[in-house]
Amino acid sequence: MQHVIEKAAGMIEALPFIQRFRGETVVVKFGGSMMDDPELCRGILQDIAFMEVIGMRPVVVHGGGKAISRALQAEGVESRFLQGLRVTDGASIRVVERVLNQEINPEMVRTLAEFQCKAHGIHGEDILCVQKHAEIDPATGEALDWGFVGEVTEVNVAPIRAFLQAEMVPVVTPLGRGADGNLYNINADEAAAAIACALQARKLVFLSDVPGLLRTPGDVASMISSVTVGEVHQLIRDGIIAGGMLPKIRGALKALETGVRKTHIIDSSLSHSLLLELFTNEGVGTEIVP
Repeated sequence: MQHVIEKAAGMIEALPFIQRFRGETVVVKFGGSMMDDPELCRGILQDIAFMEVIGMRPVVVHGGGKAISRALQAEGVESRFLQGLRVTDGASIRVVERVLNQEINPEMVRTLAEFQCKAHGIHGEDILCVQKHAEIDPATGEALDWGFVGEVTEVNVAPIRAFLQAEMVPVVTPLGRGADGNLYNINADEAAAAIACALQARKLVFLSDVPGLLRTPGDVASMISSVTVGEVHQLIRDGIIAGGMLPKIRGALKALETGVRKTHIIDSSLSHSLLLELFTNEGVGTEIVP
């Protein structure tokens, strides 16, 4: 009987959060190594179905890095990365588009349907306008070229809002269309942040391969449960936030600057981590607040 009482206590603990977030938009960036674990993916999508059924308005933005790498290898196309971003040439972008739009996205929509959750895939290039991503190498002064990799300049949120109004979960691929008419690959963290900003979402959640922000790399015990924007800037200056975490953090900061109230970085490998972070007092990851 005790375990039944504990279940009831858990539901009561969640009640104020459910009441607070009813009708609110939450953008969830779905990616990382979890994409290669079918059961883990199903668990997160079940969490998203739960969010929708209690009246929240989740929007999913997903990547597919490892699946893309496997597909490129099968096509005999070399995978190259520059400062953590995939270099995407003409041959690569065709494979990226196929994997994201025709394989991963429909599968996620089908899985949500299995949980009685209506969802609709959105090809990112139909709603995201981009410009070519380019940087200058500070060491050499030379231009760095990632090929067909873009930065979001504009988001057409009308289709997303239409699906949300119809009580459907939009599932968006991180692709965009340039002014030159070409298709561009977008870092999924950046795409999710841009969409959250455009929607003025209540929350932006990054599902990650690590438990959250770690003060000491590799030491889970050093996880920072809550941090302010000012503290984040200091952590970047100190080199504590670096590498693959930077796109998430930059996206989180931009989202907070444009009206998103809170961002989260949580461990996708923890069962039902999304629900635990959103609907419990303790949470399980790192929250970033203004």
